[in-house]
Amino acid sequence: MFRNYFKIAFRNLIHHKAYSIINISGLAIGMASSILILLWVQNELSFDRFHKNADQIYRIICNASDFKAAVNPAGMPAGLKAEMPEIKNTVRLSHLSSVLVEAGDRKFDEKQVFYADSTFLGVFTFPLLRGNPRTALLRPDGVLLTENMAKKYFGNIDALGKTLRINNQHLVTVTAVLANIPSNSSLQFDFILPISSVTWENDDIKNNVWGNFNFYSYVQLNKNFLPSPASIAGLNNQMDQIYKKHEPDIKIKFQLQPITSIHLHSNQLQVDLPGRGNAQYVNIFFIVALFILVVACINFMNLATARSARRAKEIGLRKVAGALRWQLIKQFLGESLFVSFFALVLAIALVILVLPGFNELAGKTLAIHFTDARLLVTLFAIALSTGLISGSYPALFLSGFQPVKVLKGNIKSMGANLIFRNTLVTTQFIVSILLLIGTVVIYNQLQFIRHKDLGFDKENLLCMPMTGDIWGKQTALKTELSQNPLTNHFTIISELPVNLMSGTISVLWEGKDPKSQVVIPSIDVSEDFVSVFKMKILRGRDFSTSFKADSGNYIINEKMVQVMGKTLDNVVGKPLSFGDVKGSVIGVVKDFNFKPIQQAIEPLVLRLNKYGGIVVVRTKPGTTEATINVLGKISRELNPAYPFSYKFFDQDLNSLYLGDQQMGKIFNLFALLAVFISSLGLYGLSAFMAEQRTKEIGVRKVLGASIFNIVYLLSTGFTRLIFLAIAISIPLSWFAVGRWLETFAYHIHVSWIIFLIAPLAALVIAWLTVSYESIKAAFVNPVKSLRTE
Repeated sequence: MFRNYFKIAFRNLIHHKAYSIINISGLAIGMASSILILLWVQNELSFDRFHKNADQIYRIICNASDFKAAVNPAGMPAGLKAEMPEIKNTVRLSHLSSVLVEAGDRKFDEKQVFYADSTFLGVFTFPLLRGNPRTALLRPDGVLLTENMAKKYFGNIDALGKTLRINNQHLVTVTAVLANIPSNSSLQFDFILPISSVTWENDDIKNNVWGNFNFYSYVQLNKNFLPSPASIAGLNNQMDQIYKKHEPDIKIKFQLQPITSIHLHSNQLQVDLPGRGNAQYVNIFFIVALFILVVACINFMNLATARSARRAKEIGLRKVAGALRWQLIKQFLGESLFVSFFALVLAIALVILVLPGFNELAGKTLAIHFTDARLLVTLFAIALSTGLISGSYPALFLSGFQPVKVLKGNIKSMGANLIFRNTLVTTQFIVSILLLIGTVVIYNQLQFIRHKDLGFDKENLLCMPMTGDIWGKQTALKTELSQNPLTNHFTIISELPVNLMSGTISVLWEGKDPKSQVVIPSIDVSEDFVSVFKMKILRGRDFSTSFKADSGNYIINEKMVQVMGKTLDNVVGKPLSFGDVKGSVIGVVKDFNFKPIQQAIEPLVLRLNKYGGIVVVRTKPGTTEATINVLGKISRELNPAYPFSYKFFDQDLNSLYLGDQQMGKIFNLFALLAVFISSLGLYGLSAFMAEQRTKEIGVRKVLGASIFNIVYLLSTGFTRLIFLAIAISIPLSWFAVGRWLETFAYHIHVSWIIFLIAPLAALVIAWLTVSYESIKAAFVNPVKSLRTE
């Protein structure tokens, strides 16, 4: 019996080639799109789940008023472990550091370096190739490196026990070699050095300071602890109480964040590591995957029910011969599943073909592993559900034909499927219009981000980080820069105003509420900072070498003026204390974005730079390459032991929004694919409808109907459905894009034109799709149409 069903299904596919191509290609493209999206979603959801004790590992995050951060004090982890028996282990990590690493004649400036406690491999279970996880970080002169770094510095020689020189100073010994860090890890690094070797923040570490927030801290809970919202809330309260014992004057709340939620649920946290995802994007793309599958299934259902007349007599004969309805349902579902699984095979081939390009677009390393049982079950479930959903209504509808009416040719009297088909077509175009509007809004928002006035000129800024010996030669550095016309327009700043990570509550001014604990970011800048970045001083003046007292004075932004409760006209000259340094406000700079555009502008204090950091040079048009050469020469003269490195400010800024740009491109791609699949189904449906009305068209032409009349006749039904889809989709899309834009502190204002252009585009696409077959039918000679009469 099943063999017979298979033969009938195969013959139907071969006999109706155009119908089969439209159906199978629509399903295959829909499945391939959904598989790609689901691979991406699965990757995003899999972050940090490879750790053996992932369910017991949490990161400590803090919340001070509206300032949420991923860091906490050096002394906190050990203090918590001593008083909370629920905690089994803790580990601290520094910010990512830049370290000069040397082995023989190989010397590189490595930027993916963490300093960590010796418990690092006790909490995390990164795959270890060589070494002992218990002792790897016990030596203060030890170092962990990844397999790629081992090959980079030692080739194919076993790296264990080999030595590396760090920062042209001390030697370290390789105590362990890790497998390359999985791409789905929230911690991405190449080297781990013992935190005991840290030279900066050394007092914080030795004295277990609780006031400075400089480290990322993780705790591993005991296995007998059962995590639940209530029990985790209890631990959060305990952390707050313990912190109050050490810092009673600072009001701050702490929370435990599961390591498995760090990647997708940290976009509201500041002072965090780069490379975070966004749970909202995961939800959006999962819905898009379902939409695309639904659109592909609707195509199948539409074409199958529309072609019901073709198989009506077959069904009538089968029923006369004794076939029961459930047998017919089984037959049609079997045919649907056959088409679905055949489409799955094509979809997998298509995914394998386009996956490298998709990985490049998404910045991922996704792959299909056919040995993965979960993946195989997922693929099987996609094909099975697609086959059952798309075949269910046609099976129920076709099996319900009455043999007497069918064999008499009275098929139109049974035509109760028109409303259902119209509903499906309307649903398709609701989805298509939603995605088209989403595409336009996302594109406009991303363009807005790229071109928004940040409060300074980001072009033609060349950055050179200060490294090695150059820190002790700043006078010579400034002299060399000043004497060359290519580099004399420069400033030296502590951090680039891209994603500022510093902040303190130790800022005092007249009239400050003693209970206020606003976190105030700051940048240390040299003279000419405002000039180099082409910012605008609204009141007062910039730092100047003519004023020796400027070492204790400050420039603030407009937001800081508001926080202080002052106005632009009365704030200059007011006393301001930053930490232990008392001074006064000498100028107010116009607000500028120094953090990602998703965040509103915060209060900011600019201090005169006494130490160093990053040299920023404004290059003259057409002199960029020459300026790089000059900077390289200065670097080699003053800092010969370190390789010269530089970067462009605008590239650093653009990298902040790389994830958003990638998501925008992916969304646009799949939105267009959904529209294409909808159009493919509409084309098949319109071709069939034109074929069904061939004789009617012939009669109308004989009676004098023009080509325009025929095209109008065949298009008007679809046009009504699309207008209905437009009426439904516009309020839905308005709500959806509004929710998405709320995640940005600065965003576009969605014009009504967008809600007009996208539906009109869908209407034009539908007209073009339907009109092709309509015009073709209208041009057929009526003699050929009516010759059988």
